[in-house]
This record gives sequence, structure tokens and C-alpha cells, in this order.
Amino acid sequence: MNKPLRRVAIFCGLLILALLLRDNWLQFVRADELNSHADNKRVQIERYATERGNIIVDGKPITGSVDSGGTYYKYKRTYVNGPMWAPVTGYASQVYDANQIEKLEDGILTGNDDRLFFDRTLAMFTGEKKKGGDVVTTLNGAAQKAAFEGLGGNTGAVVAIEPSTGKILALASTPSYDPSTIAGSDDEKAWVALDTSKEKPMLNRALREIYPPGSVFKVVTAAAALESGKVKDIDAPTDTPEGWKIPLSTVPMVNHAGGCANASINEALRVSCNSVFAKLGDDVGVEKMNEMAEKFGFNAEQFVPVRSAASVYDKKADRGGNALSSIGQFNTATTPLQMAMVAAAIANDGKLMKPYMIDQLRAPNLDVIKQNEPEQMSQPVSPENAQKLQAMMENVVSRGTGGKADVNMDGVKVGGKTGTAQHGEKNAKRPYAWFISYAKTDQGSPVAVAVIVEDAEGVGREDISGGGLAGPIAKSVMKAVLKSRG
Repeated sequence: MNKPLRRVAIFCGLLILALLLRDNWLQFVRADELNSHADNKRVQIERYATERGNIIVDGKPITGSVDSGGTYYKYKRTYVNGPMWAPVTGYASQVYDANQIEKLEDGILTGNDDRLFFDRTLAMFTGEKKKGGDVVTTLNGAAQKAAFEGLGGNTGAVVAIEPSTGKILALASTPSYDPSTIAGSDDEKAWVALDTSKEKPMLNRALREIYPPGSVFKVVTAAAALESGKVKDIDAPTDTPEGWKIPLSTVPMVNHAGGCANASINEALRVSCNSVFAKLGDDVGVEKMNEMAEKFGFNAEQFVPVRSAASVYDKKADRGGNALSSIGQFNTATTPLQMAMVAAAIANDGKLMKPYMIDQLRAPNLDVIKQNEPEQMSQPVSPENAQKLQAMMENVVSRGTGGKADVNMDGVKVGGKTGTAQHGEKNAKRPYAWFISYAKTDQGSPVAVAVIVEDAEGVGREDISGGGLAGPIAKSVMKAVLKSRG
């Protein structure tokens, strides 16, 4: 072979080699990436080519699929009581993808998950239609209904947890939306209306919004005071003068309750004394306060498995900032999920269980392919101190500001804490109404709840209070759980 031909042959060989390398790179190395790419329309077409599996509550599906009659997408997602369950399910849209459980467990619901390979293979031989698996949740339908209806036309959120396991029993957020309205291929108008609404109906306030917690955070400060040894006897007077001055400032701490001078920590929680808890936070110090907050879950995202925003305790605050943070103001901010975790840990004798809302994943033939088990997350307080905190919180309900949350059921004790959180420049905005609580029987605590009413419909600023607005909602959720368990 002469020299020019040899060069052409070598060049052509290199081109073929490059083509083979490129082809293998695309088919094997980048296959998963390209298959799941947002611009790969075949992924969306396949997702809706068969009926999706369902999301299950109390043994019944809260989702479904119908023939859409479309050219590309055969089936469209439907929802039972969509607005009530939207914070749990999320949406599955033929155009706008999916979110929350619909997105996180898409492989199971579509039947494309590798764990369903045997089912898909068997279907090929039997001629059966490909089916998706089911996602079985931990949710309690009665509790969810009580939470959603309790919020009503208000802006707010509710989270209920089973303290002994971490199972999420209710997760409500209002205003909400119906995922069915954006499930199809021609729902652009509905999507734009939701996406641009000032009310933010697609915002999951239970998990993704952080608020100043106000006085409900005093429970965390009380826990820090007990664990650090700054307080041993919850009924002993504290050295807290009326008009106690905020450190690094000449400004006295304002109390909205009477009898706060030298009040015991038990009495201070009952009537919600700012001065006592601000001074306790200062006595404990920012390092120990932050340590306690983080044991409860602050300063870290939570995954239930839907991601929850990280609640915040400012670990770099100066003394004045730390004192204000200790009563739930300054930079302290929290999700409703986080405050439900605080209440659940106290109700569970100081043991915090990791929150989760998917109980199991099932194959189309109902075989369980994954079973989630309870997992301890931390031990913020000792059992002894947890029981002291329970006594204090039960005092708030039986003799203090949380009376409207008492379920009034034989053999049931309710502990709680109210909160009215100021916010906005110079506290000019309408305050948030908070309530955290738990119900407890001889067999332990079946439920802990956090409620926030962000904006109360038709209620004047002077009438906004945690006990008055959020307490009754917590009561209805706790009663729903108690009744459902007989």
C-alpha cells in the first residue's frame, strides 16, 4: 500500500474508533443521564403511557389515573380531595414534571424502578399491562381532614407526628391547590395562575416556609436550662427582676403577662414570661442554646422524604441577640415540622425519632419491596427532664394560656405551649399565631402537633393569639388521632 493510501486508511480507522468510543460513551456512560434529561420528551411520554401506581392513605388510594385522550400522553393523573392532600402528594404533570412524593417515588409509581424489573419481565411473558407500584404513607386521614378543615380560609400549616415512631400523621398547608388542574397537557392557564398567585398556594408551608416561632420556642429554652443544670427545680423562683434589661442594651424586656418577677420556670411557661426565658437563654449561653436547638433538629434540612427547609438558631449571636433568640425572636426561624418534632421529643420522654411519611413501597402484586422502620434521631433531653417539661406544658393547658386545646377526654392529658410571634420591620405586620402540643394516655403519647396560623381570615390584630386561633386546630387534630385509635 502506498503512503497516501496508508494515511487515508489510518485516518478512517481513527474516525471509526472515535465513532465507537462516542457511541459507547452515549449508550453506556451517559445513558441514565440522557434517559432522565428534562428535554427528553420520550421520558415524559413513557411516564404517562400506562396507569401510575397510587399513593395510599388508610389503605385507600388518594390518587388515580384516567385516559386523557391525548396524542402523546395516554393517561392523566387524578387526585381525591386534591387540595387537602397536595402538601403530601405534590403534583404529577404531563408538561410541568412532578414534585414531592410524585417525583421522589416516580420510579415506583411508573413501574420503571429497578426493583420492579422482575414484575416488568413477567408482564412481557404473560401479556399483562405494565403497572406501577404503590406508595403507602403513614398519614392518618381523619387527622389530615381535621387539620385542613381547621385551617379553613386561613393561611397556615399543621404537622402531626406519632412521637414513638416519627410517623407523620398529618401535613396540611393553606391556601392549597388541586393538583388535578395542572395534570394535563393543556393546563398552562391553570399553571400560570397558581405560579403567579400572591397567595402562593403551591408553597408547602409545613415544610418549606420558616417563621419566627415566638413563645413556642421557650420550650427549647426550658430544655436547655434543665439540661445545663441552670434550673433543677421547675417550681423554684428565678432571679429575674421585672424590667430585666437585654444584655448590651439599656432596653428592658417587655412582658405581656403579670407576675413575672422572679417567677419559677413552671409559672413563667404557664403565663409566657419573656423576661424569665430571655434571662435563662443568657444564663445558658449561645453555645449551649445552639447545641440544644441542633439536638432538636435546627440548622439542618430534614428529609421526610420530601425536603424540609432548615430551621435556624443563630450560633453567632451576641448576648443580646441570644437573649432575644431564646424567646423565639431575633434570627430564630422554624418550620412547622421542626416545632412538631420538638413537641414529639418531649412527649416521647426526650427521645426524638426521625420524622417520615412513607411507610412502605409496594410492587403491583402488593409485595412489599421496601418497609421503612422507625429510627432514633437524637436524645435532646433526659427522660427525667422530659417529664419536667411535660408537667410544665400540661400546666399551660390545664391552668394557663392553652386551655382551648384540651381534648377533654378521660385518661388523656394534653401538654402545650402558645406563641404569638411578632415580625416585620418594627413588628408592623400581623403576628403569627402558634401552638405546639401533645396528647398522652397511660400507653404513651400517640400524637404531637404544631400549628401556625400565618394570616387569620377576618380576625383583628388585637385578637390574634396562639391559644385562641391555633389551639383549637391542634385540639381537633389530636382528637381525630385519639378517636381513630379507639
